[in-house]
Amino acid sequence: MTPTGLPMTVSTTAKREILISGAGISGPALAYWLHRSGFTVTVVEKAGALRDGGYPIDIRGTAIEVVRRMGILPRLRDAHIDSRRCTFLDAEGGVVASLNPHAVAGSVEGQDLEVRRGDLAAILYAMVRDDVEFLFNDSIDTLDQSEQGVDVTFHSGRRRTFDLVVGADGMHSPTRESLFGPEEQFHRYLGYCFAIFTMPNTFGLSHELMLWNTPGKAAALYAVGDNDELHAFLNFHQPEPPFDALRDPDAQRDLVARIFAGAGWEIPRMVNAMRDADDLFVDMVGQIRMPHWSSGRVALVGDAAYAPSFLTGQGSSLALVGAYMLANALSANRDHTAAFAAYERDVRGFVAMNQALVDNGEATLFPTTARALEQRNTMLRDLVTMPSATARPAHSALTLPEFVPAP
Repeated sequence: MTPTGLPMTVSTTAKREILISGAGISGPALAYWLHRSGFTVTVVEKAGALRDGGYPIDIRGTAIEVVRRMGILPRLRDAHIDSRRCTFLDAEGGVVASLNPHAVAGSVEGQDLEVRRGDLAAILYAMVRDDVEFLFNDSIDTLDQSEQGVDVTFHSGRRRTFDLVVGADGMHSPTRESLFGPEEQFHRYLGYCFAIFTMPNTFGLSHELMLWNTPGKAAALYAVGDNDELHAFLNFHQPEPPFDALRDPDAQRDLVARIFAGAGWEIPRMVNAMRDADDLFVDMVGQIRMPHWSSGRVALVGDAAYAPSFLTGQGSSLALVGAYMLANALSANRDHTAAFAAYERDVRGFVAMNQALVDNGEATLFPTTARALEQRNTMLRDLVTMPSATARPAHSALTLPEFVPAP
């Protein structure tokens, strides 16, 4: 026995080895902090390489302090998109309101950031690629826990044992499913589906977002800088989740085209571009809400544990903050059970406040009735004359503890 009363195992005599599933945002961020604390870290990613591109994402509030402590805030400021205008349109394409994007998002100009998801992922990867083992084009097949560790069989056939495993593999996390069961029991459907893709910028848009609405339907064109490519977005209300349609790419395209048939403005061009897009992603809008984020030696972080949905704009921020807090808990507590308990205790309130943004009206940009749409438009017109000057409290509700590497 050791002086702490723990059995004399590999876990107490050598560097703890941790496997992270997922090389998106929370995975590399967690890898950075764990390596700083002396852990031996491996990241497995099913994609063949780091994923670039993706819709722009926000980094706000407490997450700004995380990236500052990582030393990457200057690089992220250089990558800041700096959108200058957000224009809301009616059914015929007429202007309802044109605002500063910060007034809509509840972010603080000059402090909070918006960057391409691929830029953030690349910066995080660059921070750890020389210190952390990456296994691309592979994934976890099975996890077998014991008192000594977790025996992992990978899809490639390799087998290894780790002290701990963390699922950072997104909203549809295979790690979560293998550990806790089907996603349906944790998925809170929010009544919408969406399609995102890229299309040529033939509209002359620059540094701006255009958002078209009718009751239950929305479309957006997002010009990131002066790029010749636009991020296109189609969002629509569905009372019940269309599980069958979402399983088949052709059915996805047909569903979206049917929903937006006969719509005005530039919707027909967008639908045609969607049919030809090779980067189309269609999914339901939802959250992941779980009673526990760990079981035994396996824990979850980011969207795998507490996806808030894009309606909150807080997915990447929660991923960065959650990674920091999980690493700090593991650094401060040699016993993983105590570490996982501390992580949940300290982060759950912050997660709950941000997930609740979809309940208290602050994230309601997609009304489903004509009356609600007019109320939304009235609010937007008021923001033109009296712009919001403060961030939403949920963004900064958590004060980060100082990170203390394990002795």
